Amino acid sequence: MQSQFKKRLAIALAVVMASSVLLLPTVALARGHGKDHHKKDHFVGAVYVQTNEVSNNIAVFLRRADGSLKPGGTVSTGGSGTGSGLGSQGAVILSENGKWLFAVNAGSNDISVFSVRDKGLKWVDRVPSVGTMPISVAVHDKWVYVLDAGGSGNIAGFRVDKHGHLSPIAGSVQPLSNLGVGVAPVAEQIGFKPWGGVLVVTEKSTGMIDSYAVNGGVAGPPMVHTSNGAGPYGFDFTNHGKLIVSEAAIGALSSYNVTPTMFSLISGSVPDFQLAPCWVVCSPDARYAYTSDAHSNDISIYKVKANGALTLGKSAAVTASTPLDLGMPHDGRFLYNLAAGSHNVVAFKVRDHGMLKSIGSFGTLPASASGLVSW
Repeated sequence: MQSQFKKRLAIALAVVMASSVLLLPTVALARGHGKDHHKKDHFVGAVYVQTNEVSNNIAVFLRRADGSLKPGGTVSTGGSGTGSGLGSQGAVILSENGKWLFAVNAGSNDISVFSVRDKGLKWVDRVPSVGTMPISVAVHDKWVYVLDAGGSGNIAGFRVDKHGHLSPIAGSVQPLSNLGVGVAPVAEQIGFKPWGGVLVVTEKSTGMIDSYAVNGGVAGPPMVHTSNGAGPYGFDFTNHGKLIVSEAAIGALSSYNVTPTMFSLISGSVPDFQLAPCWVVCSPDARYAYTSDAHSNDISIYKVKANGALTLGKSAAVTASTPLDLGMPHDGRFLYNLAAGSHNVVAFKVRDHGMLKSIGSFGTLPASASGLVSW
């Protein structure tokens, strides 16, 4: 009996270990190298979407050189989603070198880590978020910070080691603004400035933008700033370090200079003449910013000067069905959108002057899907 039990246990462990890796039909995933460039299904990268189902998963889309996608299956986070949309930016992100993928589990109050390998994702770690309802995560170098939106909200920091395991950073848990009298902050996103040193959090309901100086991985107390326009939602930093923030309540974007000790306006509330611009992504060359207009079913393009000044490039550049999260690979050649209305990922080719051309729609996603990142 004892030997039979050991045999069954070994089989069960083997099944669990096998399920932790999603094998994908390519040896060139997310690295852009390999010997099969002549084959139709040579993949140069991937797009990852968090399903946010009660049993949370990462849906993988394999990226071809022409920007089209092939659904590549799902891999479990080991945690729980909420079963409905998160309404946040940054629910799933990649490390700067594309080696690690981080995802929030808003239903089980923790964070999952995956190793990005040539043959797929391998689950590595899952740790408590040191708060409730994590909705957004940020990474710079070996520092990872999560935004917990439950209750009055907080941020918490972790150190990621060379194996992808996370350990809490002592003294890193900090509150949000807590300035809304009788109003929960309704935080939307956390993000690092490209070269670190400062974190930013947007609070939609209070109209505040919080910044945190980060020293040796430890975030200091929040410095609270009033957003130039109502409803600060998603944001992205340009590669020049300028902060571009959407203002969902008034249909505009603003830009700011941010340092550990300073926060100043560059361009204030430049309208896109659409409804509910929420998610924002900047092109790698720092010349353009794209925002998804969730209530008018389109994507707007802004021109960005080196100093961060904004002008509207095209109000409704392309259409998408309830566009949510946006992602752009490091080469800046394509833009990917999580289209909630059509429950799939929509791909666009970036043309001259930042304009977009539709490539197609790919896959089928649950209505709860929240968070997209591309490589």
